[in-house]
Amino acid sequence: MKNYIIKQRIESLLKMLPAFFVLYSSFFMLSSCSDFYDPSTDDELNGSDYISSNTEMYTGFLGIMTKLQAVGDKEILLTDTRAELLEPSDDSNAELIALYNYDSDLQGNSYANPAPYYEVVIACNDYLTKMLKYKQNVDVDQDIANDLISSAARIKVWTYKTLGEIYGQAVWFDDPITQAKDLNDESTFKLLNMEQLTDKCLSLMNDGFNGIPLNRTINWIEWLDPSNVTSIASSSYRKWNYMVPPFEGIYAELCLWKGAYLDAAGSDAKFYYKQAADQLLSALSTQIECGSDPGSNVYWLPSAATPGHYSPIWNYAQPYPYESISALIYDYTNNQTNTLLKHFSNEYPNKYWLRPSTAGEERFLDTSFNPGTSTNDTRYKTNFGTSSGQRYIAKFRPVGSRVRANAYQDDVHIFLYRSMHYHIMLAEALNHLNRFEAMNRVFNIGFSGYVMDATLPEWEGFSIDWTSSASWGTRRYPGMGIRGCFSLNAAPVKTNIVELGQQGTWRYNDMSILNEYLLEFACEGKTYPAMNRFAVRYNDLSIIADRVCPKYVETGKDTEIRSRIMSGGNWVPYSLK
Repeated sequence: MKNYIIKQRIESLLKMLPAFFVLYSSFFMLSSCSDFYDPSTDDELNGSDYISSNTEMYTGFLGIMTKLQAVGDKEILLTDTRAELLEPSDDSNAELIALYNYDSDLQGNSYANPAPYYEVVIACNDYLTKMLKYKQNVDVDQDIANDLISSAARIKVWTYKTLGEIYGQAVWFDDPITQAKDLNDESTFKLLNMEQLTDKCLSLMNDGFNGIPLNRTINWIEWLDPSNVTSIASSSYRKWNYMVPPFEGIYAELCLWKGAYLDAAGSDAKFYYKQAADQLLSALSTQIECGSDPGSNVYWLPSAATPGHYSPIWNYAQPYPYESISALIYDYTNNQTNTLLKHFSNEYPNKYWLRPSTAGEERFLDTSFNPGTSTNDTRYKTNFGTSSGQRYIAKFRPVGSRVRANAYQDDVHIFLYRSMHYHIMLAEALNHLNRFEAMNRVFNIGFSGYVMDATLPEWEGFSIDWTSSASWGTRRYPGMGIRGCFSLNAAPVKTNIVELGQQGTWRYNDMSILNEYLLEFACEGKTYPAMNRFAVRYNDLSIIADRVCPKYVETGKDTEIRSRIMSGGNWVPYSLK
């Protein structure tokens, strides 16, 4: 009965989205920013003591998710505009053009303003503080409360990681903000650079929050719709299990950042690369080794089934389970929207403010950059389209899509993590562990027909279930590698250190892996943070400039933009203090 009441309350709140929870506190120092991402609501919970029942324990957490939904498209629009592919259209606005031009003063720019991210942090801090008090009630389900606390703390870590990847720094605070405070009060607010943020986030991930591990998860179907636990497709809560960013994805990414900073300092980083590889392999293998669909199971594994299911990853009403790990889900019928179609589509009433640059698009067809490619390449056809004589980003809704009947239905999924992201991070980690054969198979050529000796150190964490000869018998869809699954030629990598030495080999392989980020994650908010991490690792901002500046050649601004990047303009400039 208790869960039924909670379910009824949540369902009534869902009808009032995009925001069904309003924090009574606000980040006053940032309140002058535009309301570009600001959600609205007419259902405000009691701010002074909102966690007073099990229902509000849930709905308070969903308030955090509302704040998280509101930043879903922000990193994409903010970083991909500065990255290698996008350029402003002829009808674009001044703020996007300023981002594109790497302007040094972005104060007041609604895209660059980090306020919405800090709203997520405030929501998490407020919720965590109140949940610790609420947990003292004798009738509280401690397991559920701990799951919610763990998830809220993990969202906070993901938010700080994202802030650091964009701005190179962030103001860290743990207190709930209930009144206006001076940002210069270092007893509350600490300005940390990305290296310090990485350490702070890893510490929280390792130590947990108030004794609660951060790897606990919420199974919304089990708690709110138990009759459909064995029939997930029948549950209206099937999307909810994607909402919270996963422990292993966040942890692995933080370990890659920590490894990059240690590499830059000339220190031994193998511990962190092993931590990243172990987390990713554990998560991937849990799905890959699943025998519920023997022989044909393709969960989280690039395979021959991938090309035929690539477009639906974004342009589909439900998250595609074989690829989806964590995604922000939107529902147009409940007024949950983002602005990706508004920016990328030229169908009325969308604005078509951003389009693919000629240089960025041609890179997909450049066989020296993307070996074995052609106009029939799945990723090329999915990413780009032509409508009314204009090239546009098509992956989120091709013109004429029947999934979203109307061009203004901005409810496309925004992925925080998907399986390809896990595989490419794994390739990065394996490279720095000198596990070059494993790296090459994950990245390039796959495991079809391969006879794996899972007892060898090279294959620690893998199993024969990645290959054609799985534990249950012949596998119909073995792993074919990130590139191999699209029938592309292998990207150039070195599988030993004889020719270039260890450092040279790492860098050579990293550059190919980074190029793959550009091809696989176009307009997903992941390419520019990856470029920043690789530039940190090698203390070389030309890694970014070499990939970004070609799109400026046509307008003659490439030299100017290169100079700005090489002068430290790789981080988005926005001063909080």
